[in-house]
Amino acid sequence: MPLPKISEARELSDEKLSDEIVAIKRQLFQLRLQKATRQLEKPHQFRQLRHRLAQLLTLETERKRAASQSAKEEK
Repeated sequence: MPLPKISEARELSDEKLSDEIVAIKRQLFQLRLQKATRQLEKPHQFRQLRHRLAQLLTLETERKRAASQSAKEEK
């Protein structure tokens, strides 16, 4: 299963982006619980979810910087 592309994340609205960040953090928490109780069947999901989370957080930061930059230019 290939890693997700950031171009897919760029199509998300700000609200969906923050919702997906929360969902992925929950999934990572569940994976950590499964690992601690030795019920984890697919350890590759850690890498995929961390990769996706990093993409989404990067995109969120880019959007915040762009918004603050445009606010500074308007003043």
